[in-house]
Amino acid sequence: MTEDLASEIEKLKEARRAVILAHNYQPDEVQDVADHVGDSLGLSIIASTTEAGLIVFCGVYFMAETAKILSPKKTVLMPEVIAGCPMADMITVPKLKKLKEEHPGAKVVCYVNSSAAVKAESDICCTSANAVNVVNSLTDADEILFVPDKYLGMYVATKVKGKKFYFSDGFCPTHMKITLEQIKKLKEEHPAAKVIVHPECRPEVIALADEVLSTGGMLKFAKSSGAREIIVGTEIGLMHRLKKENPDKLFYPASPLAVCPNMKLTTLEKILWSLEDLKTEITVPEDIANRARSAIEKMVNIGRQD
Repeated sequence: MTEDLASEIEKLKEARRAVILAHNYQPDEVQDVADHVGDSLGLSIIASTTEAGLIVFCGVYFMAETAKILSPKKTVLMPEVIAGCPMADMITVPKLKKLKEEHPGAKVVCYVNSSAAVKAESDICCTSANAVNVVNSLTDADEILFVPDKYLGMYVATKVKGKKFYFSDGFCPTHMKITLEQIKKLKEEHPAAKVIVHPECRPEVIALADEVLSTGGMLKFAKSSGAREIIVGTEIGLMHRLKKENPDKLFYPASPLAVCPNMKLTTLEKILWSLEDLKTEITVPEDIANRARSAIEKMVNIGRQD
């Protein structure tokens, strides 16, 4: 059944002259039918540079929004439009405006895991890979208002000197499920294993890690490191690609509970239906898109480490 669906998707994709993009946390079979698999911003940049006029973005809503913002003249479809991001929902425009009033001298650094409307109210965006570089680029700012992920913001604050940070109270529920006790237990079971964790994790989990990395950074580390065993502290969807690209190495998920239910809503059937019906198009109001694009492009222009 899976092979039949994949074959139908391939035929219709070619007929539509479409490209399929899938986030690293998507289900295994979705990753396998995609033309490109990666992080949210990396995929959005691919969307903006591909010759295809039709983009099928397999991820959560803010990711497809970002792809549309960077590719305003292309059609962006999202197979499951109700797939949201709880962290992104933790910062709204009214909340951000209130924080800006409370800290009028601060520059707003907005994690890409946020809505287009919130990006439009921000000075610059960042990813988990380039957040430190982004903050360091703000040489005229002594104060930083970091939204929405307080844990990523706290991690960045440990790497940046001379700036005062303020955080909104956002977090990733999936990465919160990775606990200190789980990491300690795995280290006891696999003493030779290296521990890599995502900066969205709790501070005490980050403190135990050998490396703190974005998903792209984890993939690079797995390939280049001499470690034969690696404990992976992020959403379990990344395990598929890690194992696929490094068949001679052993990977242990830090927590089997680190599952993003929204990321798993995409199915092969939904991809096929979106290509057939073209009804799951993502749109962003022009005024919001223009202001959000400015914040995203400022980040892209200073370089990216992922």
